[in-house]
Amino acid sequence: MAVEISKQTYEPYIQTMDQCIDFLKNELVHIRVGRADARLLDRVMVDYYGVPTPINQMATVQVSEARQLLITPWDQSVLKEIERSLINSDLGITPQNDGKAIRLNFPMLTEERRRDLGKDVQKLGEEAKIALRNVRRDFLDEMKKLLKNSEIGEDHYHDAEREIQKIIDKKTQDVDQLVKEKEKDLLEI
Repeated sequence: MAVEISKQTYEPYIQTMDQCIDFLKNELVHIRVGRADARLLDRVMVDYYGVPTPINQMATVQVSEARQLLITPWDQSVLKEIERSLINSDLGITPQNDGKAIRLNFPMLTEERRRDLGKDVQKLGEEAKIALRNVRRDFLDEMKKLLKNSEIGEDHYHDAEREIQKIIDKKTQDVDQLVKEKEKDLLEI
């Protein structure tokens, strides 16, 4: 006997799609646009008594100027470790240690660097779309199994196929919007 496909059937797949978009948002935050943003340091880990620790859990991170971050550790003994971690990070910025705090000055992006970062943003957007399509494929594979086992009818399968495509189209628009906004940020001087 064929059963109808409920909205709950789509929920785990929609949640997975939302996770793909959240991952994209997180990745886009870490592409710097020539101005200071404390979230750029989220991935930088400092060896704090043998434990990798995020900077924001051991210091105050402030945007002191539009293109400068000020990192003030709560324990001055870790200042050198924070500096070492920043030098070894992929930020490409040399920290300035004044003995009490560390300043990170973000240089203006060159036109060439902006274009390169724009390509990176496009690549991340495309990877997110591929992930969304993979979720759709997994959903359709599950529906095909149900169809093969006669748990759903042909009409229900096609309805589910159209519904998941509508969801994918909406999520793809969300990805395109995120990419467009980040590219706009990159082009601002």
